[in-house]
Amino acid sequence: MVKHHPPADFLTEYAAGVLPMAQSACVAAHLSYCQRCRHIVERLEDIGGAHFEQLDPQPVGDSMLDRVLARLDDPEPLRYARSEASDDRLPGLLDRLINGDYADLAWKRVTQSLSISYLKTGDLEHEFALYRIAEGGKIPEHTHGGSEMTLVLSGGFSDESGEYHPGDFIVREGWDKHTPVALEGEECICLAVLDAPLRFTRLRHRWLNPLIKLNAG
Repeated sequence: MVKHHPPADFLTEYAAGVLPMAQSACVAAHLSYCQRCRHIVERLEDIGGAHFEQLDPQPVGDSMLDRVLARLDDPEPLRYARSEASDDRLPGLLDRLINGDYADLAWKRVTQSLSISYLKTGDLEHEFALYRIAEGGKIPEHTHGGSEMTLVLSGGFSDESGEYHPGDFIVREGWDKHTPVALEGEECICLAVLDAPLRFTRLRHRWLNPLIKLNAG
């Protein structure tokens, strides 16, 4: 059962279509696991639609109409899948981005326990990446320098604030400091969306900080 969810303001901005692309994609992936949040978003969209219908119509020029018609053949947007996720199937949105299996991705080893695979959403302000933590492995203590969304996809991890399992959605701010540890039994894979690179705080790992850049795009 999912126990950790996006804050209400994130769900509101998602329903309004104003979240940045990478963050919106992360929330959409959470919705694949979480019936509670799907229902909240559906209600918010209904409220927004009702308010929209009450607005006075505005004239639209030929140039605006041409731009709208030109976008009819654009690729399907990332925010689309809300089917139930299972242990052996990725949320539909990630399945589309990965186009294969975790094993097919290019993984960059950062520490003995942590590897990262960077995915592209077209969001130039946010990194969208998968974090792979070995069974029982630890990501060294770190801060983020900015905000971080994390969605557990498989396995699980714990840190100073609690324990997290598939579908759980966690938000960290730049001042938060934590040490995620993968639970025993299987490796942990998480989706992380950052607007600044993580920064290791322990002396033995600080030398890595200049090598860690934000991979947005």
